[in-house]
Amino acid sequence: QVQLVESGGGLVQPGGSLRLSCAASGNIARINGMGWYRQAPGKQRELVAAVTSGGTTNYADSVKGRFTISRDNAKNTVSLQMNSLKSEDTAVYYCYAFIQVLGGSGRIYWGQGTQVTVSS
Repeated sequence: QVQLVESGGGLVQPGGSLRLSCAASGNIARINGMGWYRQAPGKQRELVAAVTSGGTTNYADSVKGRFTISRDNAKNTVSLQMNSLKSEDTAVYYCYAFIQVLGGSGRIYWGQGTQVTVSS
């Protein structure tokens, strides 16, 4: 079994910062792409940021210059540093990872989601 466990959500004022972390554990042979999606009430889930195993990053236009994604391949973790937060960043944030398990095939796994609320 593979698990992705997130941490770091919460309530922050506009202009503030939060750091989300996600750790993958279990029967892991290899992790390819990792990243974060978010879903606000009444909206579709959208990609926020992604990072390849080689470190290439990709960001949604709405977060470029404010969010930074990073990963630690040795620890199987991915993090999202969120600065200059805005009310429109309020959403449930989900980490994901494309994981190949030992002796098996690969697929996308998801974290449980963590709430980020930006409000004064």
